[in-house]
Amino acid sequence: MTLGEIRDWLKTMDVAENYYIGRLDNKKERSLGVYGRSRKGEPAVALGGMGLTSYGVRSVSLLLHWNRNARETEAAAMALWEELLCAAHVDLPGGGHIQCVRMTVPEPAAVGTDKDGVYEYVVEADIYYRR
Repeated sequence: MTLGEIRDWLKTMDVAENYYIGRLDNKKERSLGVYGRSRKGEPAVALGGMGLTSYGVRSVSLLLHWNRNARETEAAAMALWEELLCAAHVDLPGGGHIQCVRMTVPEPAAVGTDKDGVYEYVVEADIYYRR
């Protein structure tokens, strides 16, 4: 599963106005950036090899770059959190399938503001997808 596929899926949730992968160009307000996150441990491979492996896991970090209002930014982060927490058995626009999303932190993390005073939150998750 690629970061682009995840970004396209997040667009269907309509939780932001601008979506990016890898970096937030121009730092537009009400943006959501999708970043790969490294995991420790071995890849998910079934006994018997890749031919018998039915799913993969993609770890992501989502940066919500919202606006200069702390309450509105927190509300947007919680809305994203709730959407992901409830996501299961999702058919993706490009033909993939997400089995479930496992949140890896207990809540969205406030990371302060950028140099322009725009509040930001980070949400981390593992996305389990059908191979």
